[in-house]
Amino acid sequence: MRLISFDVFRTLGFPDTSVLKPEAFLRHKSELGEADWVLFPEYWQLNALVHGLKCRVFPSEASYRIGHDKIEMTRAFQTVAPAHTPWTMIEANGPQEREAIWQAMPLPFVAKAPRASMGEGVWLIETREDWQRYCEAADVLYAQEYLPIDRDIRVVIVGDRMVTAYWRHQAPQGFYNNVARGGRIDNGPVPRAATALALQIARDLDINHAGFDIAMVGDYPYVLEFNRLFGNQGLSRGSDLRDAILDYLRNESDPKDPDTPLDPEPPMPIAV
Repeated sequence: MRLISFDVFRTLGFPDTSVLKPEAFLRHKSELGEADWVLFPEYWQLNALVHGLKCRVFPSEASYRIGHDKIEMTRAFQTVAPAHTPWTMIEANGPQEREAIWQAMPLPFVAKAPRASMGEGVWLIETREDWQRYCEAADVLYAQEYLPIDRDIRVVIVGDRMVTAYWRHQAPQGFYNNVARGGRIDNGPVPRAATALALQIARDLDINHAGFDIAMVGDYPYVLEFNRLFGNQGLSRGSDLRDAILDYLRNESDPKDPDTPLDPEPPMPIAV
């Protein structure tokens, strides 16, 4: 395979891989057009690479589009896993909408900025003053029910395969489970319902590289969000993710025989 990467750190150790700077991609159009895969471009490159140069990109276009914005992400979750998506209200930031959400959402509840990661842009709303401060900072109102949890599960998926899953315990100051905000990793066993939900959503939405955050309320899983670019702190070996990506790229690159049925029927018995 001929690979071109725009992220040297995420593709360390990848064979036959050329690394380019994102801002220089227009000087390498011929190489990009001939590559089997283009890996980890910046979001702003996506239209030019996919639609202009007809490149095959990894992560998938859906991973980029849906993962770029929590509003779009939540709406996508509501289409494929509505019973596993926390109750969420998304409204324009106007005085009537502010009041409607405040009256509808039981306290406490969670408010989010549409584009943030690593626990940034997330507010725990416990008072009217909390809500007012969030509204003054927000372009669009995003309010979600608060789930009574002190940990969540990170499920790392590549293609249709789970690479790893682990618990993230709440930070000492409370509320945040993100490792970047002081959360603690626990490699104990995780419920199958959590990993099954992440795999189902990834398959249904064509997401092939993501760290899903799943909350367990009792035995019932809820999907909170996913990150297209995620930390590797919970991976047991640094090579696990690399090997999973390379296996996926090779499998997707193998030519398929168009004359071979996907699910061949067993031969009919011959009457004697």
